[in-house]
Amino acid sequence: MKYRGSAPNDELPECIGVLLTNLGTPDSAAIGDIRRYLKEFLSDPRVVEMPRLLWWFALNGVILRTRPKRSAEAYRKVWTPEGSPLFTISRKQADALGLALNEKVDGPIKVSLAMRYGSPSIEEGLETLRQANAKRILILPLYPQYSATTTASTFDAVSRTLQSWRWIPELRFINHYHDMPDYIQALTQSVLSFQQSHGKPDQLLLSFHGIPQAYADDGDPYPQECKMTGALLAKELGLSEDEWALTFQSQVGPKEWLKPYTDETLKQWGSNGVKRVQVLCPGFPADCLETLGEIGEENRHYFLSAGGEEYLYIPALNDSKIHIDALKKLALQHLWDRS
Repeated sequence: MKYRGSAPNDELPECIGVLLTNLGTPDSAAIGDIRRYLKEFLSDPRVVEMPRLLWWFALNGVILRTRPKRSAEAYRKVWTPEGSPLFTISRKQADALGLALNEKVDGPIKVSLAMRYGSPSIEEGLETLRQANAKRILILPLYPQYSATTTASTFDAVSRTLQSWRWIPELRFINHYHDMPDYIQALTQSVLSFQQSHGKPDQLLLSFHGIPQAYADDGDPYPQECKMTGALLAKELGLSEDEWALTFQSQVGPKEWLKPYTDETLKQWGSNGVKRVQVLCPGFPADCLETLGEIGEENRHYFLSAGGEEYLYIPALNDSKIHIDALKKLALQHLWDRS
């Protein structure tokens, strides 16, 4: 193997690097770009735990021949003139976090954005920090709740990249912040602000992205961390047990995923006379296809068609000041003492 790069350049000022990461997005809503993105995403053994040869045939022989067209239709509905909502918002988050940290810390901090799948890649994000002469790097995945399918996969990608570096910087890796008080407070303020304008619902639904139940059975702590986030948020909001619920969305395939399912819960509520629902997705720090499309439109249809009367989606924290302040505090808790 040819190792790349060299030791830090002492002629440049040293900085601390922060690699802000998220899941990723296709480069466009075109079928070809979506197929490339899905192939990278679904080829990750952390995401799909199946015998690799069997999965290779299923992925390349069936899924990548059919799913990109359906996904393209969904992406086109949420795409903006600036591009993917996830990428646009993530870029704003990285820029805002960089400004906030440099106002607080003595010495330069460089925040670089990277996506686990798609562009800019983890490799590109780390190279940006290397070129900025970052001798210490903090990895901050925007996954409040840990899962091997997301957080651990990010660690895998960082590790693979650094295997080809000749000089390795000092590293710190944030693996979750599901119960961080500032994160809970940011969610609380977001809900209260939304309800000041739209009133209180009959039910507040907290919808998290699902994972296969088998992953949790094998020790993934994700469902417990989601439930902790939900319980802490409900407590801050002063909700009784019959005023809120926690569900899991985005299940695919015939196998059991974490329950209860978001779509089934909304259909049941509509049938049982629940009239007004508000939905928040606390595991999504930036709005994306799963929040704007799946929650904002698809599940709205399920609830209203079943008899519900009002369905409102509470936007993700995105690049709001309360969110950036929480991320700043999270980063500061993990930054190295420079004395």
